[in-house]
Amino acid sequence: GNGFIGLVNGSSWFKSKRISLSDFIITTLALCRIVLLWILFTDGLIVVFFSHVYDDSELTVQVIDIFWTFTNHLSIWLATSLGVLYCLKIASFSHPTFLWFKWRVSRVVAWMLLGALFLSCGSAISLIPQLKIYFLLHKNPGTRNVTEQFKKQMHEYQMIHVLGMLWYLPPLIVSLASYVLLILSLGRHMKQMQQNRTSPSDASTEAHKRAIRIVLSFLFLFLFYCFSFAITSSSYFLPRTEMIKMIGEMVTMLYPAGHSFILILG
Repeated sequence: GNGFIGLVNGSSWFKSKRISLSDFIITTLALCRIVLLWILFTDGLIVVFFSHVYDDSELTVQVIDIFWTFTNHLSIWLATSLGVLYCLKIASFSHPTFLWFKWRVSRVVAWMLLGALFLSCGSAISLIPQLKIYFLLHKNPGTRNVTEQFKKQMHEYQMIHVLGMLWYLPPLIVSLASYVLLILSLGRHMKQMQQNRTSPSDASTEAHKRAIRIVLSFLFLFLFYCFSFAITSSSYFLPRTEMIKMIGEMVTMLYPAGHSFILILG
């Protein structure tokens, strides 16, 4: 699905030498998700067939986790930027703030993309202290239930882990706001159609419905993804770690793969 998006938009870009902002975001999102899926697939293979690598090589774990965190957050912010673009292009409100954003939609989304890049880098860098604590805990399996030092380290790890999940909050709030604005705009548009006694199946209504479907599907898949990510991240401290992590990663793959087909159909 992501390869198809990249191929179609890439060939169109190559032929016309121009690309719209929405196509640029979708193409970048597709390429980012291809990298993300390969990282998840490689991580899954290591867990199943080369599990000793995680015990012996700290560098391998750090490289995979940092690259995964960066591509993961970047793909989420790209999907969020796409929802904002649809909202500003399609929704119609007379509020001065909304109009200010609508008239500068290209600039607003461009700044969002730049901010997404910096936030993705920040989330990847913030993972380093968490990994250091994880390796300290991983090296002391025999003293897990007795030492005060371990309890302190475990508490510190859990706190950093919870704070790390907060990186998902801004894109979730922005996507939710985009969805609510599109719904309100569609409601107003349908009301105007009824008052004017015009057909409710005009181009604007269809555009609203398609944008709502894409943004809503992203929200549902994103929430499902966060849930599976939380399970995968907590698997280190649960029994049958490899099995739980593999199930979590398989469910996690549904989001970057499934959303691509929704974008194609939409």
